[in-house]
Amino acid sequence: MAHAHESNTKRIWIVFGILSVITLVEVYLGIIKPEALHLHGPGTSWLNWIFIILTLAKAYGIAWVFMHLEGEKKWFRRSIVWTAVFLIIYLVTLLLIEGGYLYETLAPLVKW
Repeated sequence: MAHAHESNTKRIWIVFGILSVITLVEVYLGIIKPEALHLHGPGTSWLNWIFIILTLAKAYGIAWVFMHLEGEKKWFRRSIVWTAVFLIIYLVTLLLIEGGYLYETLAPLVKW
């Protein structure tokens, strides 16, 4: 009989390491704010897009490992992940549209 119970200590440390590296990259970019990444991409700067993508990667990793999605059926996983991705993309799109509108509207009145 195969191992009935394996220790997940190694896996937890690996996930902790990966999430820590992603977080350190986010903190480093947030402190340094490289000028090359302040160029405007679709809707916002490339630096903001990097933050959005890294945050989504962390959220997916946390859900995959700690919510045990890797052990579920394929379509159940997809229903959870696709719903979350759709809602996050929708939220980001609305925030970028509204933020751009507010910036254009208030630009003559506010010193940025």
